[in-house]
Amino acid sequence: MANPKNQKRGRRRRPDVGPKKKRVVHKFGPDDVVDYKDVALLRKFMSDRGKIRSRRVTGLSPKRQREVAAAIKNAREMALLPYTQTRH
Repeated sequence: MANPKNQKRGRRRRPDVGPKKKRVVHKFGPDDVVDYKDVALLRKFMSDRGKIRSRRVTGLSPKRQREVAAAIKNAREMALLPYTQTRH
């Protein structure tokens, strides 16, 4: 099958409607504290397999992402959160 000469090859691009918005998982205030005991909040930043979601996905600042990651690791160490989810 021959491509018409006026059609470009390669990846399909998103129509020019502006940048794609990030999905903010949780909006932190300036004086909010990330606590390792707040398991419900920390689960929002984990995948269903138990991995820590990336900054690109969560929309957090670098400082907040480090705080969330440290809190998740502390909660795992205290056995409040699992290291991995079991697959069945």
